[in-house]
Amino acid sequence: MTKPVIISCAITGSLHVPSMSPYLPITPDQIAQESIAAAEAGAAILHLHARDPQTGRPTASTDVFRAFLPRIKQATDAVVNISTGGAPGMAMDDRLAASEWASPEMTSLNMGSINVGLFPAASKIKEYRFDWEQPFLEGSRDNVFKNTFKDIEMILDRLGKGHGCRFEFECYDIGHLYNLAHFLERGLYEPPLFIQFCLGILGGIGAEIDHLLHMVRTAQRLFGTDFEWSVLAAGRHQMPMATQNILLGGNARVGLEDSLTISRGQLAHSNAQQVAKLAGIIDSLGYAVATPAQARDRLRLKGADQVRF
Repeated sequence: MTKPVIISCAITGSLHVPSMSPYLPITPDQIAQESIAAAEAGAAILHLHARDPQTGRPTASTDVFRAFLPRIKQATDAVVNISTGGAPGMAMDDRLAASEWASPEMTSLNMGSINVGLFPAASKIKEYRFDWEQPFLEGSRDNVFKNTFKDIEMILDRLGKGHGCRFEFECYDIGHLYNLAHFLERGLYEPPLFIQFCLGILGGIGAEIDHLLHMVRTAQRLFGTDFEWSVLAAGRHQMPMATQNILLGGNARVGLEDSLTISRGQLAHSNAQQVAKLAGIIDSLGYAVATPAQARDRLRLKGADQVRF
């Protein structure tokens, strides 16, 4: 029988800027409220970044994470998954600071360096709320999202070995799957794997069914059957690719980090709206939505009682 579908929800991210949507959560209160509502709508995993509450700019400040992580844990049983990707321009120590303070059950781990092209969005924004936004987007013309082999080894050691964290392995292209296989061959991580196929980011693999199939089949050749996979797709591709992946036997990620819309041309009013829509699709296909307990069991997480927040 098909296993229940694990829904992840990426609440705010670090690539969208506030001027793109008035519904993008910025403050700790907004991030906490959005996270709790997303969990109530069916998200088993909450993928979290932080933002400066005054400007909306992505931040690595542990003080900001401290302002919302305990509230989320107290109000929901969802798995907290802290990003180690941070934001463009962040040093690695900054990217890991929140996770090393919080010692969460799960963090993200990007499996290779890529170009991340945000600059096409700059020309579509007619009025900016904050003066940092346009330079931030335009700066992506000459920025590399750095994730070297040394960086990945460091995260596996500091968070995996050091804190018992499990990882959402974010793969933006086929080569990232081979990078992951390399680290498994060296014995630096033990299955089961949770692989997130990231589609539709300018600089990574496109959001097309042929590419998704190629990534799934490649992962099956490399890792056999001892892995869980999910898909996130940027922008308007979010729901179609999530649906395709569910039909392939996988899981799915939604959230305002990945797409600001609920349907073509219509802004989503909340993360919970996207989660509820996906949960409805899952139900209509005859599948079940996984609970946090089921996600913890399948991904062999250490448990919410083992975190520090």
